[in-house]
Amino acid sequence: MKKTLALILSLVLCVGMLAACGGEKAPAEEPAPAEDAAPAEDAPAEEAEVKNIEKLSVYFVPSREPDEIITVTEPLKDLLKAEMLKQGYEIGEVVINVGTTFEAVGEALSAGTADIGLIPGSTYVLYDDGADVILTATRDGLSKDFDDAKSWNDGQPTEASENQAVSYRALMIAGPSEKGQELAAKVNAGEELTWDDINSANWSVMGVSSPAGYVYPSLWMQDHFEKGITDLDSAVQADSYASAFARLASGQIDVLCTYADARRDYEERWNTEFEREASIWEETNVIGVTSPIYNDTISVSKSSPIMDADLIEALQNAFINIGNTPEGKEVIAIYSHNGYQVAQSADYDSEREAQKLIQELSK
Repeated sequence: MKKTLALILSLVLCVGMLAACGGEKAPAEEPAPAEDAAPAEDAPAEEAEVKNIEKLSVYFVPSREPDEIITVTEPLKDLLKAEMLKQGYEIGEVVINVGTTFEAVGEALSAGTADIGLIPGSTYVLYDDGADVILTATRDGLSKDFDDAKSWNDGQPTEASENQAVSYRALMIAGPSEKGQELAAKVNAGEELTWDDINSANWSVMGVSSPAGYVYPSLWMQDHFEKGITDLDSAVQADSYASAFARLASGQIDVLCTYADARRDYEERWNTEFEREASIWEETNVIGVTSPIYNDTISVSKSSPIMDADLIEALQNAFINIGNTPEGKEVIAIYSHNGYQVAQSADYDSEREAQKLIQELSK
């Protein structure tokens, strides 16, 4: 009897184990259909995350010749498309324009005809009712960074340093004309220039929102002579620094206002296109040095119909990434930019103070 009962229990146990084993096989085969179905379910979700923008309009200020800027920045179109796609934005077309003046770019941003503008801090401040700053450019520091003009005039090139800088200086540079050499000789002899000295020269300046070409040189004149650019008897506005250096080389002007590393940009053309025999470092001299100027901005339009917080963040990431690549650095070098960092409006409060003083001087 006991043997019979043990046999029955043994058979029941075996049947139970077989049933359990059979039950485990079904779930093992179920994931296969689920895996096949997953891509079909995920694909629409991934596509929905990519936002499409038909056109992105980028404007540059004419601190270099417009044709040169258009040529050099052409690769930016594809670089920006690729980086924006990584940020979840598919850009149909990137359009690059160069404004006729610094102010024209500020007006384009305010009107919303420009989505993005690479503009100086002073231009941003003048048009901050219609534009938001999102990035500040970093640039290579320079081997020369002196407060006094004479120290720049050793006849040797100004070179890039390994240190990155978020500010730069404006210089007033005298050329090879008789008056230019006269002013340079006085500075290099350690003598102070007078207003009569300054006013007797023919000057080249940029638009009123150009920090290096107008704003800070005017502040320098105010500090030294209690006068400004508007008080000069002869000051003409150049359409670009290239044309200003061409006129300086030819003797049409005696002094120009420009950024501290400008002579590095025109060193070769000084002897080729501008047909000078000696080097630009020998034939030009610094006669005035401004206080540091906070670097250029990448600003966006407040009126652009496509601009919002998400797009701004994507643009910040994209331009920072572009500035960290060799290809990107080659493009943004047109403005002596080396990279970008996130900016705040308050970074340019000192620029606002400078603009306020300029406006008071102009009244």
